[in-house]
Amino acid sequence: MESRVEQAVERFKKGCNCAQAVFVTYADRFGLDEGTAMKLSSPFGGGLAGMRHVCGTVSGMSMLAGLHNGAVSEGKEARNANYDTVKMMAEAFKAEHGSIRCGQLLGLEPGLPEGFRKKPCTEYVRICAALVEKYLLG
Repeated sequence: MESRVEQAVERFKKGCNCAQAVFVTYADRFGLDEGTAMKLSSPFGGGLAGMRHVCGTVSGMSMLAGLHNGAVSEGKEARNANYDTVKMMAEAFKAEHGSIRCGQLLGLEPGLPEGFRKKPCTEYVRICAALVEKYLLG
């Protein structure tokens, strides 16, 4: 599979929000059309509608994990398998960036561990796209 990491970054630079940039770039790999993917991921940008909660890139990545192995029936087993996937990816992001909270990552609220520094959102798009390729498409 050819990497789409830079496509995700370009989508962000052209005006997609952070969640859309990650989600839309890979949604077709899971049978979802671009328009539907744009709509589904639109509320998650800026840490959920700009409220600076969970980073939109992490949300976009998590939505793709749902398409990858999300529960399609009732019961804890399938749900827990998906939760494990999302936690693994979120922890990989957090290990590199110190948090998964948008406000902390942007330096707008306290809580980033000592030694970590804020980065531009393009870097968060880049790392989540790479994590999608590693854990969901690799």
